[in-house]
Amino acid sequence: MFSYYFKLALRSFGRNKILTALMVLAIALGIGAAMTTLTVFKVLSGDPIPQKSDRLFYVQLDPEMRDGYQPGEEPQMDMTRFDAEELLRQKKASRQAMMTGGRGIVEPRVDALKPFSISTRYTSADFFPMFDTPFLFGQGWTGAEDEGRVRTAVIGRKLNEKLFKGANSVGKDVVLDGHVLRIVGVMDTWEPNPKFYDLNTGKFDANEEVFLPFSTFMDLDLGRSGNMNCFGRELVADTQALNAPCAWIQYWVELDSASTAKDFKAYLDNYSEQQRAAGRFERPANTRLRNVMELMDYRNAVPGDVRLQMWLAFGFLLVCLVNTVGLLLAKFLRRSGEIGVRRALGASRAEIFKQCLVEAGTIGLAGGLLGLLLSLLGLWAVRQRPTEYAALAHLDGSMLLLTFGLAIAASLVAGLLPAWRAMQVAPALQLKSQ
Repeated sequence: MFSYYFKLALRSFGRNKILTALMVLAIALGIGAAMTTLTVFKVLSGDPIPQKSDRLFYVQLDPEMRDGYQPGEEPQMDMTRFDAEELLRQKKASRQAMMTGGRGIVEPRVDALKPFSISTRYTSADFFPMFDTPFLFGQGWTGAEDEGRVRTAVIGRKLNEKLFKGANSVGKDVVLDGHVLRIVGVMDTWEPNPKFYDLNTGKFDANEEVFLPFSTFMDLDLGRSGNMNCFGRELVADTQALNAPCAWIQYWVELDSASTAKDFKAYLDNYSEQQRAAGRFERPANTRLRNVMELMDYRNAVPGDVRLQMWLAFGFLLVCLVNTVGLLLAKFLRRSGEIGVRRALGASRAEIFKQCLVEAGTIGLAGGLLGLLLSLLGLWAVRQRPTEYAALAHLDGSMLLLTFGLAIAASLVAGLLPAWRAMQVAPALQLKSQ
């Protein structure tokens, strides 16, 4: 019966072209707006490392002065160099990494290329296994190389193609700010969005193409970027010194399981109290330990205007559905005579209801096709905007299926009331009026 009802729906479209076109357009506009904003929201709010996001935690301590302290307030987002190096030395987590961002000038040893600026990341050895970074050639440096202050580097795929035409460059050199560094690994394409491991340097910025040991960064006095929050009672001459009261380092840990977070939090509280007893910290233990998704939510990784636009778009879809209900009601009731004849010939109310729902679903399918085109147009418009996440606005396979599913589901919901009213048509009254 479905194929028969589908043929009837197609015939009905030809009899009421204007009315059908209005319904298809109403659904398409609502679907187009909703799917455009929903796609952007999905891209920005997705889990950037789903295989272990519940086991990766961002660490915060509170090393500030007692002045102005309010119990329960948020501590510094970043960590001082002393605390980061001390926690790294104590190795209380399965993996841990301290890091900060920067920029440098790469000096190609190729005559056809001129020196160019590039983003860098200064970190420790566990960064690569902790964040499951893929490698084309080689691997990251080791903890022993961290301690030995060896001048090594991991470069990204794009930089490797630019400097070495994609060949295996492990063992070769890259010159950064005049310093020669030995390449130990070439990272494959790795683009977590947002860039959860450092939300200070741009949530949706391109990932770094040169990774260096933190010790190399300090030894060579390379340039850095990101936050620098000093809180001492006196002016600080060297903000990156070991004992400087300045927070500027991000610190991540990987735990064996999410259930051990409570124990690690207790360790952080104990460490804070030890530092207070030693005179470094003045405030009571005030630590935070957030996993990836908790940190993204706290830092508002999804811009507020994106959330607002999504809810407004779904509100617009609701308005379109209300209009579609009215148009379907008008269309079905205009065919009361036809429905009455079918009822008189033996069709049950349930069959009339099914026929009307199939017609509503067919309208939704047509609206979904047009809505898909409008969604693609809307995403193209988003990509033209001067926002940091614009380039990410693309429709993937799951959202493509959702577009049609939402269109058909919306039209079926819109068709429930008109279909119910249509099946209530009394055949005797309709036959008498003919």
